[in-house]
Amino acid sequence: MMNPKIAAILEKKGKQPITQLTAYDYPTARMLDEAGVDMILVGDSLGMMMLGFPDTTHVTMEHMLHHAACVVRAVKNALVVVDMPIHSYNTPEQAVENARRLMATGADAIKLEGGVAQEEKIRAIVQAGIPVQGHIGLLPQSVKEDGGYRMKGKTDDEAAAISRDLDAVIRAGAFCVVIECTRHSLAAELTLRSSIPTIGIGAGAATCHGEVAVIHDLVGGYPWFVPGFAKQLGNVAGEITRAATTWMQGLQLPK
Repeated sequence: MMNPKIAAILEKKGKQPITQLTAYDYPTARMLDEAGVDMILVGDSLGMMMLGFPDTTHVTMEHMLHHAACVVRAVKNALVVVDMPIHSYNTPEQAVENARRLMATGADAIKLEGGVAQEEKIRAIVQAGIPVQGHIGLLPQSVKEDGGYRMKGKTDDEAAAISRDLDAVIRAGAFCVVIECTRHSLAAELTLRSSIPTIGIGAGAATCHGEVAVIHDLVGGYPWFVPGFAKQLGNVAGEITRAATTWMQGLQLPK
């Protein structure tokens, strides 16, 4: 039987924007859940946002299990998706084993990067009864091989490869798919023909069925680096600095 939370996501396709935000800890997850976010992603972006790594390639299964458990304890309504970290799905057998470990935290689904190259692994996870969110376009776990972060789908060959990735993710049984940092017109084309919901990030406004954002980007909680496509709607870093400064200035020595 399909998870009713996933059924609700599928029902929103093309009718209402689907919302997804990252959370890595209990209070953030609880606030986002109470705000009514559809999906909460325990992303391997926690490597940068929480652990101080330069990219996601340093994140381990232990990191993901720890943070997933924190988030699950906070969430009552949203669909919780957990990223599979790099090298945790090198084979179909390993992918299923580690997906089960992540689901044992109480999560509702897992996410992994790649299309054609990962079709067999996605299918194996889905056949094991575990819902999968796909991820195509820019793949952060491949940033070293790709020589950095850059917009995908600019050439005809690259666009055709991403299109094949979408088809592979759908064939394998994913319930939805993230499209990251692709040419905006390509994201719109893929969404138009996709039978599953597409969730964009850095793929343009109103090109996908929904959007996912890193919570620190959205609220201004990580001022040292903000992606050019990010929508910064708050200044949490400024408020923390202001509160800490005000507190320090108000301290007095005993008389």
